[in-house]
Amino acid sequence: MKAADLYDHLERDFVRPGITDVWYKYMPELSEYICPSFKERSIGLVCDFAKEISKVYCAVFPPAKVLEKIIDDGTTDAMLFVHHAAIWELGVSPSGFYNMDPALLDKLRERHISIFNFHHPLDNYGEYSTGKTLADVLGIAIERRFAEFGGAMAGIIGTSECKSVAELNEKYSLAVGHETKLYKYGEDAIKDGKVAIVAGGGNQMSVAAELVDLKINVFITGLTVKNERSKETHEFEEKNKINVLGGTHYSTEKFACMAMCGYFEKLGLPSEFIEEIPCFDDM
Repeated sequence: MKAADLYDHLERDFVRPGITDVWYKYMPELSEYICPSFKERSIGLVCDFAKEISKVYCAVFPPAKVLEKIIDDGTTDAMLFVHHAAIWELGVSPSGFYNMDPALLDKLRERHISIFNFHHPLDNYGEYSTGKTLADVLGIAIERRFAEFGGAMAGIIGTSECKSVAELNEKYSLAVGHETKLYKYGEDAIKDGKVAIVAGGGNQMSVAAELVDLKINVFITGLTVKNERSKETHEFEEKNKINVLGGTHYSTEKFACMAMCGYFEKLGLPSEFIEEIPCFDDM
């Protein structure tokens, strides 16, 4: 497929008016690799290295192991689709994000492998979104969307067949493939079966305030570590008896990237999801 045609498909299917992002302001050191449109809006095509696309790789982040896997495959004329344009690891930088290795970007450019990023466009509620795909693996029946981030509605409200937060946390651990974290701030029973989900870094004060208004006492998200940045939110949730379940940034958003393989396959492009290691400090 012509690379330009694939980029157009993605823009039409995922980018909606009002959705914004801010990646490039943290990426000036990679300026020579970044295409002009990404410098302007931080959405879509990051590195314009290909004219033709014969395969798509999907990943949550672009760490060295992901880029090296693609290079070691000997692939050419391909695209890496990522949910984030930078690498995630708590403690490496104040924000938790740091940039891709320029030496590896040189190798991708030599092999005509572009990089494409949808962060808020993929968070925005839809068939492939982070919240919807996480709800699906947890067997949560979706009722409505909520939680606005960068113009995208990233969260979902739904119902679970689980009767208690302990039971739901066990199900959560099985779904993501590792132990999850439960901050048991409220009663064990799930009120009316209602739960809220925001994948990734959803444990923020604005979201917690919405949950109080919605009278929901169970919140599933990724990044739940209690530190100086999150202390106020945790105190608010404890005061309002909201149980918080954390599953790591990576593990809660991987299902959307896995689903995107199906999107690319429908366009006739072979696609492969690249597994990464969760940052357990997130919880």
